[in-house]
Amino acid sequence: MAKNKNRIRMDRSSRIYTFIIYALVTVTTLVVAYPLYFAIVASFSDPNAVAMGDTVFWFKGFTLEPYQAIIKEPILLSGYRNSLIYMVFGTAYNMMLTIPAAYVLSKKNLPGRKSIMWYFLITMYVGGGLIPTYLWYKQLGLVNNPLVMIVGQGVSAYNMIVARQFFMTSIPDSLYEAAEIDGASEIKSFFRIALPLAKPIIAVITLYYAFAKWNSYYAALVYLRPQKYWPLQLALRQILITNESAFADMSDISNTDADFMLRKMYMVRAMKYAVIMVASVPMLVFYPFVQKYFTKGVMIGSVKE
Repeated sequence: MAKNKNRIRMDRSSRIYTFIIYALVTVTTLVVAYPLYFAIVASFSDPNAVAMGDTVFWFKGFTLEPYQAIIKEPILLSGYRNSLIYMVFGTAYNMMLTIPAAYVLSKKNLPGRKSIMWYFLITMYVGGGLIPTYLWYKQLGLVNNPLVMIVGQGVSAYNMIVARQFFMTSIPDSLYEAAEIDGASEIKSFFRIALPLAKPIIAVITLYYAFAKWNSYYAALVYLRPQKYWPLQLALRQILITNESAFADMSDISNTDADFMLRKMYMVRAMKYAVIMVASVPMLVFYPFVQKYFTKGVMIGSVKE
């Protein structure tokens, strides 16, 4: 078999450098991926084996008990439903505010453009604080109202800036000028030119917002008291707290009961890993659909003005 004559031959130092880079990337990948791998193994393994540390590398005593224990909780289904509602409508609300703002601020002839940008930048570093925000939401009627999870945060300044950079660097001004000559208004240019060409960055920003909405629990913890409005993250937290508190006092029980309670405690520990998987699977399923846009959108949107 003939060797490829066009192949570039590396000298000794280049080979060593390449080996080190590959080794570092491999180690970093393993370090990042191992916690998720361990959560998968522990959630499907026997709780006793998990407690004894026998599931570091592979399954032991395959079981679905942790998942069955979680599914029995009625709050789980309502949490899933609420999180899906908050993610879908909240992400749509965020995108309806972020993308038009990014498009408008990408226009160099916009009056007061720098002042408006500073207004957004300040919000990245200065906040009103929890108590003023709570009082403000209370006056708006958003406390104990599920709308707080949807309209509580409108625009992420970081996401808006990334989208703005995309519009400035990836869509030539000549397209807008040609559309203007043909009589297109600014709104028509936005819908007919900017949006179709901005699919990569729209996919990326949508992913950012969707992840934030799905993983959000602090806002619900502060502003939502009724359990029927709790998102999945808060529901899972409550399930773990309830199961752990049930076994808090084991001072006055027999040996037989102690073994039973110990088994239950191990089950609660295994449930923690099952909870991680229950909360992560929807996003792991959603991510591949936007993966092809992710690198392109982030890299183009990060080009310096």
